Amino acid sequence: MSSTYGETVKISIFGESHGEGIGVVIDGLPAGEKIDFDKVLTQMGRRAPGKDKTATPRTESDLPKVLSGLLGDTLTGAPLCAVIENTNTRSGDYDNLMTCPRPAHADYTAYVKYHASNDVRGGGHFSGRLTAPLVFAGAVCRQLLEKQGIRIAAHIDRIGRVYDTRFHPLEIDGRLIDRLNLSSFALIDEGVEEAMRGEVEDARRNLDSIGGCVECAVTGLPAGVGEPMFDGLEGVIAKAVFGVPAVKGVEFGAGFALAKMKGSQANDAFRFNREGRVVTETNNCGGILGGISNGMPLIFRAVVKPTPSIARTQRTVDLEKGVNTEIEVQGRHDPCIVPRAVPVIEAVTAIALAQFLPR
Repeated sequence: MSSTYGETVKISIFGESHGEGIGVVIDGLPAGEKIDFDKVLTQMGRRAPGKDKTATPRTESDLPKVLSGLLGDTLTGAPLCAVIENTNTRSGDYDNLMTCPRPAHADYTAYVKYHASNDVRGGGHFSGRLTAPLVFAGAVCRQLLEKQGIRIAAHIDRIGRVYDTRFHPLEIDGRLIDRLNLSSFALIDEGVEEAMRGEVEDARRNLDSIGGCVECAVTGLPAGVGEPMFDGLEGVIAKAVFGVPAVKGVEFGAGFALAKMKGSQANDAFRFNREGRVVTETNNCGGILGGISNGMPLIFRAVVKPTPSIARTQRTVDLEKGVNTEIEVQGRHDPCIVPRAVPVIEAVTAIALAQFLPR
């Protein structure tokens, strides 16, 4: 079961949702760099469950215990390993899932691939719980990036039918980045929060869930970062983003809207700015050309599907008896995982960009 990512900075995620704990090992971090652990805990807190009606009522402290790689506040160069204890589990809620898989969840595919040996409790290794160590790794990587002037921020682009304002494609205010980086319900236009929460509450009352989209931006990334073709920035970032459970689509810049444009509309014209730096007049390409950064804000969006575990009766199969049946999912689940996905998308973006840090 491979859960590793990266070449220069390599992460390996381990554990299951209802096991003793979950964690991450990070190889390739530079020795001697200082890490502000309070900032790490801030990002962990943004993702943690049990703090909002849009999230699962399962409460976990999500306090990472560092086993190696950090001496005081300084990276030693050894693999950085952190473990997060699972303390609030109700495994009995999942007793019927080994033979009756949940629709739209990995229960069935994992049953087939791992010969019915997979841990289904809380989704096991396929659970959104595994995003906690991702956020830990990303919180470390983003501090290294910030020392290079590279900053990352994301917000809830939409939940259901309600949209937030999108990032300005050419210039993103640092104060906005600061605010989003501390928010547990990250919005550019905070006036849409009530309507978004209404979408989530409506789904919850109807024993259902709802999906949405997260928009992420990177500033300070100089031109020339990335490689052509298979090691391009889009591919490296998309691979990391698709490692986040429930992400089903990624678009950069104008994305799929480019399909209805003419070249004269889609092309980003070049200009010298007042400082003599090459910039573009628009940013339909999302800051990437040929897999390489062009110095403009790198902007992409990730689609997050509705939580598959809902309390409504759903049709499924009984793999043991070989018959069609129905299932009512027990347990504690998010009616909408989009708000908690925001810091996770930021984290995997930081992990992806850490691959290009100067060595």
